[in-house]
Formats: sequence, structure tokens, C-alpha cells
Amino acid sequence: MTSIEREFQIAPIVQESVVHNSRTLFNLQSLTASLFGVGAGILGLESYYGFLFYIICSLLTTLLFYVLRVAPSSLPAGKGAFDTSQYFRSPYEFWTGGLLNGLAGFILTWTLFFGLVRA
Repeated sequence: MTSIEREFQIAPIVQESVVHNSRTLFNLQSLTASLFGVGAGILGLESYYGFLFYIICSLLTTLLFYVLRVAPSSLPAGKGAFDTSQYFRSPYEFWTGGLLNGLAGFILTWTLFFGLVRA
């Protein structure tokens, strides 16, 4: 038995659970991207300030998701400080995957509420 097989017997990763976790994070990021667009439109942010607002808020949302949902169970299991491999496919998918996924919803609600407030 190889070390990889032994590791999967000790802590198996179920693909369906990883897909469910990714879908849950995607839904959270899509919803919050629209809410961030509402906030940026009401605040009247333009150009780079609006996109900077989106990037900062999205990363903050992901960090809060990590602190509240991922870290309490991965840190006691002996994983690294920002290791998400137990629940997600890759750290890139977890930390930055939502930036592009929610961008269209952000821009849509940003321009809508910017136009409504400034009209």
C-alpha cells in the first residue's frame, strides 16, 4: 500500500462534498457581488474606486468564510494556516475564484444603482 492510499484511508476526500462546498462558496460570492454592486452604486463610486471596492469586499467575504467555516475544523486537524485542500480543489479556487464569477453581477447592480441615485 502506497502512502497516498494510506492517507486516503485515514482522511478520505469525497468528491461530491468538494463540489458541494465549491457550489456553496460560488453562491455566496455571487450574492455578495450583487450586494457590493448596490453598495458601490449608492456610494457613487466611479472607475477604479468601484473595482477596488469590489476586490476588497470580495476578499474580505472569502476571509470571513474561511475564519467562520473552514479554519475551525482544518486547524485542529493539523492543516496549515490557510490550507483549504480538505474542503476545496485548490487554494486558488477558494481565495480568488469568486472575483471573476461575481464580476458581471457586480457591474450590473453597480451601474443600475449608480444611475438610480444620480438620476
